[in-house]
Amino acid sequence: MLETVLAAARAGEQQSLEHLIELCAIPSVSAQPAHARDIRHASLWLSEHLRDIGLRADMRETAGNPIVYAEWRHPDPTRPTVLIYGHYDVQPPEPIEAWTSDPFTPTVRDGYLYARGASDNKGQFMAHVCAVESWMRTTGGLPCSVKFMIEGEEEIGGTHLGEFIARNAALLACDVAVISDSELLSRTQPVITQGLRGLVYLEVEARVATRDLHSGSYGGNVQNPAMALAQILAGLKDAEGRVTVPGFYDDVRVLSVAERAELARLPFSEANIVAETGASMAFGEPEFTVTERRGARPTLEINGIWGGYTGPGSKTVLPATASAKLSCRLVPNQDPATIQARVVDEIRRRCPPGVSLSFLFHGMSAGTLIDLDAPEIRALQAAAQDTYGARPLFALEGGSLPVVLDLQRALGKPIAMLGFGLPEDNIHAPNERFAIECYAHGIEASIRFLDAIGRMPSGRA
Repeated sequence: MLETVLAAARAGEQQSLEHLIELCAIPSVSAQPAHARDIRHASLWLSEHLRDIGLRADMRETAGNPIVYAEWRHPDPTRPTVLIYGHYDVQPPEPIEAWTSDPFTPTVRDGYLYARGASDNKGQFMAHVCAVESWMRTTGGLPCSVKFMIEGEEEIGGTHLGEFIARNAALLACDVAVISDSELLSRTQPVITQGLRGLVYLEVEARVATRDLHSGSYGGNVQNPAMALAQILAGLKDAEGRVTVPGFYDDVRVLSVAERAELARLPFSEANIVAETGASMAFGEPEFTVTERRGARPTLEINGIWGGYTGPGSKTVLPATASAKLSCRLVPNQDPATIQARVVDEIRRRCPPGVSLSFLFHGMSAGTLIDLDAPEIRALQAAAQDTYGARPLFALEGGSLPVVLDLQRALGKPIAMLGFGLPEDNIHAPNERFAIECYAHGIEASIRFLDAIGRMPSGRA
């Protein structure tokens, strides 16, 4: 039966591409209020499409953008359940003039589909939709129960998703959740995400006066908040990039020998960093490799700093205030609230007399780690290997994906993360694209995964 479904998927590749083109033509930009109607259009399109292929589907309203929920329940209640996550909202396309073709007029060129959202994330979750469609069209059903949860706020922080998941844990109950919102290493080398870093994001303002001052009249007689803030922030790291905040590394999990060996299989090096960024050299804790620093070590970074006059020409002010935005990427076991408090305490400790500090906090999330020995993750590994012809690599990713932690907390089930995109897909940038070959491989991997899950014992969801 599996080979029959795979053959049907290959025969239907053009139709699958047309579905994706139709969805990518909807400018569902969540960050821009002018596209509010397009957001609803995209959610309505998805609901109707999922119903057309045989699932029960509807739009679940939130205080923000709707979440599309769909399900097909296997008549045998002991069959396992797979929950598939995706997001239909996309990044703003600007600068428009940098695109070769219109971002919302999907264009096939040189084996790629060019459109905003083609890779992030419409193409990746639509691979799962097309896999389900291939099963339904060929056999009239699926090898296991399947649920979809497709949100419309991921690109603006998933504001209401966590609350939706917490309130609907029974509705979303499953044996494994699947997320495809990442990258392959290459067209033939799949990567399964083993873990994600958490995040603390805060803003600090240093203030000295009620207004900007004349530097000739007051310079040398009052503190300069820009100088003070620069000195404070510079002291948060040593010369080799280690964070100096007391207790910052206390709860960092030490990698095992086996974990370090697995990470060493990933072909990331200092040369990669230089080539990808244009930096003259890689920089960071010297006792760890580039790959380990990328996902297994926490960081503290300045994301922006400003104060005083920054316009053209000269204006000799002594600024009243200076501000900076900071972020900490956290590894599993680190508590975001604890780290935030320690960073704030250290900034306050370093603050000189005559400078007052205030803080804004822009959210936090914990890091997550996936159990690679879970049978569902092993099933994903086998499906990926059969599809791509190579054993998947396992990666600790440097970024954060709050939905993973939300699902883990609410459902307590494994999270299987296999991306179908490529590093050169230009996500969040002009000329975003998705390789048609990668789309086809994603559909195949999903078909194989559903088949493997359907042959497992369950009854848990």
